Amino acid sequence: MASKVSCLYVLTVVCWASALWYLSVTRPTSSYTGSKPFSHLTVARKNFTFGNIRTRPINPHSFEFLINEPNKCEKNIPFLIILISTTHKEFDARQAIRETWGDENNFKGIKIATLFLLGKNADPVLNQMVEQESQIFHDIIVEDFIDSYHNLTLKTLMGMRWVATFCSKAKYVMKTDSDIFVNMDNLIYKLLKPSTKPRRRYFTGYVINGGPIRDVRSKWYMPRDLYPDSNYPPFCSGTGYIFSADVAELIYKTSLHTRLLHLEDVYVGLCLRKLGIHPFQNSGFNHWKMAYSLCRYRRVITVHQISPEEMHRIWNDMSSKKHLRC
Repeated sequence: MASKVSCLYVLTVVCWASALWYLSVTRPTSSYTGSKPFSHLTVARKNFTFGNIRTRPINPHSFEFLINEPNKCEKNIPFLIILISTTHKEFDARQAIRETWGDENNFKGIKIATLFLLGKNADPVLNQMVEQESQIFHDIIVEDFIDSYHNLTLKTLMGMRWVATFCSKAKYVMKTDSDIFVNMDNLIYKLLKPSTKPRRRYFTGYVINGGPIRDVRSKWYMPRDLYPDSNYPPFCSGTGYIFSADVAELIYKTSLHTRLLHLEDVYVGLCLRKLGIHPFQNSGFNHWKMAYSLCRYRRVITVHQISPEEMHRIWNDMSSKKHLRC
């Protein structure tokens, strides 16, 4: 069985490399024509209903799962679910995470579930490659919205919906990105502490207090007609934040009646304000690039802008030099 999985993995790597080279060199940009990718894929779903919603949703999130892992939590309830926002071409990043901090078997006696979040791509070749990858690793979920920067909020809401529907009894959830290194020892043992009673209505990360940027040239431009206020509520940087699993359903339900914003972390902050949940500041979450130092990285929880190669090097250093004192 191991040799079969190994062969499938090698085949996937080769296919990804060939496909990405072909797309970058010879293939023109294609457009989505309305046909549904993954049409042959059978998707298991549960009936999805939330009580206490009496008004008509303004943001119904009426998307279907194209790839799903509905049974991921059936045998063992996870202590932590890791939701990683990624794009179709980032196979190397996903594989680096699988082989380092995102490995579900890193901690004996502590169940961790890792999931990569995607929308659908306009190119059916990339959709097919992700489907094949999913059939090997079973750690990808996809809904039928277009995968783009402006749909990052939909991607996060998909993750919230998945937790609330298929894994609501988990203890904690982390949402992060595919270019983030996570110091799992600090996250598990110093922040979440499995031996203590799980918290409820809990949300923490790098808290930002700011306001909308009105410069149309900015990546974070916010039109006044979409958000007229001069200040955002406190929100955690979308590069990485942690919350108790009960918050996933609360945010998803609140989002159904909250006007959608394309800035994912700001939007989650709006939902938290409606819920009366104040995010806690935690200096261990870094939303910027840090020069590598083993001792420095041992003190943090997240570091931003880490390449797949750097991820392997950092992980190997931290794993092999645990006996060294800083």
